Amino acid sequence: MKGAKRLTYRDLIIGHISVGATVVGDPIEVADHIQLWFDERAADGFNIFPPYVPESVEAFTSLVVPELQRRGLYRTEYSGSTFRDHLGLAKPPSVLSNTPSV
Repeated sequence: MKGAKRLTYRDLIIGHISVGATVVGDPIEVADHIQLWFDERAADGFNIFPPYVPESVEAFTSLVVPELQRRGLYRTEYSGSTFRDHLGLAKPPSVLSNTPSV
């Protein structure tokens, strides 16, 4: 869109705080909420903004993530060694030579 303002990371955080959903509960309740969003096709990923760090992140990864993995909603291993591999994207041709990359 011509003339549209580009969002910054700060804009996203402020927007999340003002209109974002807050999920509170034990690991099963949080996983239930996340699964509901997936099942209803309301989300295909999440940004987690913990109220305090590092304890919130540690609690989420040690308590909620294993429950999501048990339900098949969170990967247990990666499919490759690069971010591109994880997303299933092909490697683009090299810009440094006329020979395509392998």
